[in-house]
Amino acid sequence: MLISLALAAAVSIPNGFLLYEKAASIKDDDPETSWSVSGKKTAPLVVDPCERPKLGQSGRTAAKTIVYTAVPDYSKSEQVVLYASEAAARRALSDLRAAATACRTGGYRYAVAPLALGDEAVTVSGQSYQGGKPAIGGERAVVVRRADALVLYTRAGEWGRPAKADYREQIKDARRMLAKLCTVARCEMSRS
Repeated sequence: MLISLALAAAVSIPNGFLLYEKAASIKDDDPETSWSVSGKKTAPLVVDPCERPKLGQSGRTAAKTIVYTAVPDYSKSEQVVLYASEAAARRALSDLRAAATACRTGGYRYAVAPLALGDEAVTVSGQSYQGGKPAIGGERAVVVRRADALVLYTRAGEWGRPAKADYREQIKDARRMLAKLCTVARCEMSRS
């Protein structure tokens, strides 16, 4: 019994742990904005090219997701996902990278680029295109793996041509989360 309690405590993400939780807890009467907070382990990855429901699900032990939406077309999200092993987290990031590279639907394309953060990381841009040129509408995400965990930060809105500056806030948030992630992730097992 004690062992199962210790394992359950080791794989949970405590309330107040995510960076956006405080803002999400403040009551907002604006009908054009909303926050959603979920501790559902099976929540889809907030970066999910082509909306593949099983992407990043294998080997999960816990997840916490926060999404902020503002009408008409802005959103940001934060997600921390814990996996049973470093190998499972690596596989989830690898599968995400492959999905982003393969997914092209109509006038919407994804691009992935390496990022020097955590044990491994990528930036992911989703971008609307019209006539072969960037159109208004897209998302910019940073996905970082540290040990057996993934950290995801996104922004979506009226983007134009993808640029490095589009990731500034997501990288800043990811660095803040990485500074405390090892209190829930098993970083001592990480080889990096």
